[in-house]
Amino acid sequence: MSATFNTSLGPTPIRPLHLAVIAGLACAFVIGKALPSTMDAIAAAIAPLCASGAPGGSSLDTVEPIGSYALPNVPGKRVTIVRVFYGPGGFTRAHRHAGSVTAYVTKGEIRSQLGGGPVETFKVGQSFFEPPGATHLVSANASNTEPAELIAVFVADEGAQLTTFIE
Repeated sequence: MSATFNTSLGPTPIRPLHLAVIAGLACAFVIGKALPSTMDAIAAAIAPLCASGAPGGSSLDTVEPIGSYALPNVPGKRVTIVRVFYGPGGFTRAHRHAGSVTAYVTKGEIRSQLGGGPVETFKVGQSFFEPPGATHLVSANASNTEPAELIAVFVADEGAQLTTFIE
């Protein structure tokens, strides 16, 4: 028994599923090409935060980039968001930031002191603000036994070094 095919109907119409698969592959290709350069740009913007000239605190202290975006309604400015993890007893040495910073505590308690101000302890759900150029003398986990974490949102000039450590 042999099969016969009707070729007089012309080309097979493209079905919605085929179109979705083709569109999905095209999107994956575009994302695959754009993602490395996007991640490189985010890493470059956040690298000064992650760098430390001298060890300090726990080896568990890390800065994780979340995102960095140009502000189209404020030319020349960028918002950068990072998650800062402090291990037990962890801290960041004295530093200052190029722009404004708002920090929101998501885990544990954070001790903070800006130049000229008191040492304050912030708990989960609380936030604090650092004006541009303020000296951040104390930024530390308030606990020697539990980890702490905060989300920091920077608004600074495009291309600015976000964190400068004080010698």
